[in-house]
Amino acid sequence: MSRFFRGGSDSESEDDIISSNEESDILDESSEEEEVAKPVSFGRGRFIKNIDSEDSSDSDVKREVKSAKDKRLDALGASVKVIENAEKINDWVVIQNEFEKLNKIVGKGPAGINAIPRLYIKTISLLEDFLNETLQKEKDSKKKMNASQAKALNYMKQKLKKNNKLYEEEIEKWRLNPVSEESEGSSIEEAKPKKKKNIVVSDVESQDEDDIEDDNNDGFTIVNKKTKSPVVYTSENLFRKLREVLEARGKKNTDRLEQIKILQKLLEVAATPYQEIRALLALIPSQFDYNPSMSNYMNVDMWKSTLKEINQLLDILENNPKYIIHETADEELEDKEPVVESGQTYAIRGSIVSFIDRLDDEFTKSLQNIDPHTTDYVDRLKDETELYATIVRGQIYFEDHSLDDSTSRMVMRRLEHLYYKPDQVIQTVENTVKTILPESLESKITTSLSENDSTELIHSLCVYLYKKDNIHQSDVGTQILHNRTMVQVGLCAFREGMVKESQSCLQEICGTGRVKELLAQGLQLQKYTQLPPEQEKLERQRQLPFHMHINLELLECAYLTCSMLLEIPSMAAAGSNLEARKKVISKPFRRMLDFNERQVFSGPPENTRDHIMGAAKALAAGEWQKCQELINAIKIWDLMPETQKIKEMLNRKIQEEGLRTYLFTYSTYYVTLGLNQLATMFSLPVNMVTAIISKMIWNEELAASLDQVNNVVVLHRVEPTKVQQLALMFAEKAVSFVETNERTLEQKQATGQNQRDQQRQKGQANQQHQNTEKRTTYQKRDGNQQRARNNFNNVLGNSVRGRTQQNRYRS
Repeated sequence: MSRFFRGGSDSESEDDIISSNEESDILDESSEEEEVAKPVSFGRGRFIKNIDSEDSSDSDVKREVKSAKDKRLDALGASVKVIENAEKINDWVVIQNEFEKLNKIVGKGPAGINAIPRLYIKTISLLEDFLNETLQKEKDSKKKMNASQAKALNYMKQKLKKNNKLYEEEIEKWRLNPVSEESEGSSIEEAKPKKKKNIVVSDVESQDEDDIEDDNNDGFTIVNKKTKSPVVYTSENLFRKLREVLEARGKKNTDRLEQIKILQKLLEVAATPYQEIRALLALIPSQFDYNPSMSNYMNVDMWKSTLKEINQLLDILENNPKYIIHETADEELEDKEPVVESGQTYAIRGSIVSFIDRLDDEFTKSLQNIDPHTTDYVDRLKDETELYATIVRGQIYFEDHSLDDSTSRMVMRRLEHLYYKPDQVIQTVENTVKTILPESLESKITTSLSENDSTELIHSLCVYLYKKDNIHQSDVGTQILHNRTMVQVGLCAFREGMVKESQSCLQEICGTGRVKELLAQGLQLQKYTQLPPEQEKLERQRQLPFHMHINLELLECAYLTCSMLLEIPSMAAAGSNLEARKKVISKPFRRMLDFNERQVFSGPPENTRDHIMGAAKALAAGEWQKCQELINAIKIWDLMPETQKIKEMLNRKIQEEGLRTYLFTYSTYYVTLGLNQLATMFSLPVNMVTAIISKMIWNEELAASLDQVNNVVVLHRVEPTKVQQLALMFAEKAVSFVETNERTLEQKQATGQNQRDQQRQKGQANQQHQNTEKRTTYQKRDGNQQRARNNFNNVLGNSVRGRTQQNRYRS
């Protein structure tokens, strides 16, 4: 400070220095103890002392020093506001920076979950929802983000998912009971330590404050801008509040959770069955809409609440038969209780079958996303019994009201929960459902069935569905179920020793190379093909849960074994005839066998395919015992019931096909063959050898005759003429051509219908757009010839392009 401002003697300057030192000491003590500092009069110059201004009153007010916790909360609130503003403009770079600041602020606080502010939990949960919405918009939109924004978005996608896993319980609690902004702010203020503010005020000000306190004690409240009048829900204003909620549904900035709470309160105050039905018909879809994302599954607690409310709705309808819910009813225009006379019914617009379908889909979606090797997956599976009871209850309700379409959909859902379970599990589930449902409910479809016959139950449901449905016109889910049924039929035929029938059933699925996709057990994209994102998302949603998967290795083993038993004798019968060798029973088996034979060195078998290829080469060489050893060494047979019985069946089939292969291979080198010798070579009874050779002669596979006197087979050398060979080739090609056409037609009917519908809709939309442009052009014509000619040319060009596109779609 200059001497001019000091203005006094040396003693005055010393006093100023001493006072300033005292002030610094006081401030240091206050900052350490985090208390309010006392006012200190600073040393002033001669001119400053004599100035009486309004600033002099500031010295009477004591400064407030905030604690570390208060500073942390203030910084947290500031970062949250920046994130909210950045979300409005979709600035992910700013969101990334502020998110890192948030984590640093929270990390500086005390350890423990309880020490985490609810504002942080609210922010990261809302940020996760906003991230999912942004990712969905990016997939749907054709425009791409800026490079920096896309990089920040990908960073947040990975970082936020890992970060939120640490606070899963807190986020779930907040989602079930979120705190509004006002209450959040108040909770933060309550969390702050209350400090005494020693403010020097005049007697008038203290008197005013005393008066205000007295007024508050008398029952008066201060009304400010944030104060809202409480909303009262009664049965009288129920319909009006329902109308308000339904009008706000689907709009932007609509709090879905708040709508659910309002509808739950309206359900509580409903006084009549009709009011309860109307409230439930609005509440159930709102809970489904709470999670609009197609990839994430519904919250388990909310799912259970929705299941309970659907059962409540069915219970009300069962006890009040005068009310019927179906999709074709007229919409309620008047918000009042209808008057229903005795003996009549009143139709309410709604769809119970869609509620149950969505509930079942959400259950399947949750199983798809939960790790199947954890206890959470098993706990989730326990809810299937209650869901199945609701499906049965819905089926009975639709049967009573003759709603055939809804009944068929419920029967289909019921079959999807039963067909893959063992008999004992099905019986347990059915008995449990009988205890859950009321005794008065009984299905007409399964009325005459015995209690413990699961086979008859499945048969009756399939027969009912078969009368109402056609597989070629069914949806994709039903076609997947058909494929899985064909596979199970093929495995059943294999266990019974019906090799040809088993191979025929499994050929349709295993011979395509798309086993995972056809059975809805995974995506198996072909080479040089790429699905659009929407189609790939739909394919992933159709995937079945892990516990419903069919073992693909066992399926392939059964298919290749059947192909071996059929293909090796066929190849031996063809011999050196090139045209006959072109006849292929199983292309995948032939391809694997050719690849195995081209290998220079063949080591010991390591997997199922190696065992079967080695067994096939041994069978072709007449080494049927080695073939049996290789087939029996496959460990996958242990997954099938009665493993030893299946191995014995396979050993017998290998002996029989070994005999047929030997006769096809060496029949041209012998004149006669002894039956006893053949029986000894292949360890078969003589009567079985005689039966096999007789069948081959009857089917014209072997040119021979039986000499029962000498107990030998007399072989004839009969070669077909050229015309006969060509006729046989023509017949075989015609049969193959017919089968190929039938399969191609089925594939086109199943997969091409949706594409044609989409193309037709696009063509109609383009045509409507062109017509709109044409009408707009003619209306805006203002007499300017050049402008009219340009408009005409534009419309003509669009029309030509539209017609060309439509012709391309038709072609």
